[in-house]
Amino acid sequence: MATSLTAAVSLPSSKSSSSSTSALSSRTSSIFSDRISFPKNSAYTGGISVSNNAVTITSQVTTTEAAPVKVEKISKKDDEGIVVNKFKPKNPYIGRCLLNTKITGDDAPGETWHMVFTTEGEVPYREGQSIGIIPEGVDKNGKPHKLRLYSIASSAIGDFGDSKTVSLCVKRLVYTNDQGEEVKGVCSNFLCDLKPGSEVTITGPIGKEMLMPKDPNATIIMLGTGTGIAPFRSFLWKMFFEKHENYKFNGLAWLFLGVPTSSSLLYKEEFELMKEKAPENFRLDFAVSREQTNDKGEKMYIQTRMAQYAEELWELLKKDNTFVYMCGLKGMEKGIDDIMVSLAAKDGIDWLEYKRTLKKAEQWNVEVY
Repeated sequence: MATSLTAAVSLPSSKSSSSSTSALSSRTSSIFSDRISFPKNSAYTGGISVSNNAVTITSQVTTTEAAPVKVEKISKKDDEGIVVNKFKPKNPYIGRCLLNTKITGDDAPGETWHMVFTTEGEVPYREGQSIGIIPEGVDKNGKPHKLRLYSIASSAIGDFGDSKTVSLCVKRLVYTNDQGEEVKGVCSNFLCDLKPGSEVTITGPIGKEMLMPKDPNATIIMLGTGTGIAPFRSFLWKMFFEKHENYKFNGLAWLFLGVPTSSSLLYKEEFELMKEKAPENFRLDFAVSREQTNDKGEKMYIQTRMAQYAEELWELLKKDNTFVYMCGLKGMEKGIDDIMVSLAAKDGIDWLEYKRTLKKAEQWNVEVY
């Protein structure tokens, strides 16, 4: 059934956002998206209406309800359709910045930006993959900058549902070195400063570690800190904001997101809308370390929040259709190990050995830095 639908993306307001007036034509897709809003200045062209509070995209879509499907447990990496390294540094894809907007509050400790690049369908990626970005200019030795890898923050069909864009979630890196000098990260600042219409040099897509499980009835536990939320936004859009002929999520998605302040919570409105739409299938827990504490007065890091559900999480981890995904700061994995060691021991299980078994079964997936 073909239906005309309106899509938009829901993000926090910012005084420092930039807008695009690039036209998107009406398109046909087997997927539709809910309402999402980008803060923008007032404009209108083609299929995009941009106001002070939202970018609205009108699309022609075809939707087909899918019945729950029992999926045999097979490797997520065996799909022949997964593309890896189509574009390399010597032969990159040149995309264009369509949108770039700050998604953290003005009082947040650091800026994080959500950006959308055009690909015209030439960079076919899956949820959980990454792309490389080569920033403009040369390094101190006069050589082109090396690429930096970023987890993709959009589902495979992109924020506009036409399979012609890719989105990133990037924190601007600025710090003071030992000499008291301000240092700016080359690629993150290049990306955060991009204006709509600017060219972007893209490589990839790459990676199979963080691909979604094939089982639509799975329990998927997602642990993210800061911009580590990127792959999980891609997962969750596919699960709750889209309809597919061959995929309908009927399992449990449980997201733990850790940030320093509430003004740093990324995509909060989107996730709360998902929870409202599918309360039986989506659980959402935030850990805001500088503002929240547990009963002992300890700062609320992601592992601290998880400890409040430790026994429930352990019971889930004993099931063969539970998949854990971790993305963000390296330190959080040890904190989670500390929680699970004693719980596993109560059942006579060596946690570290059990975790190796989970990894082998693709049930424990980690991408940390």
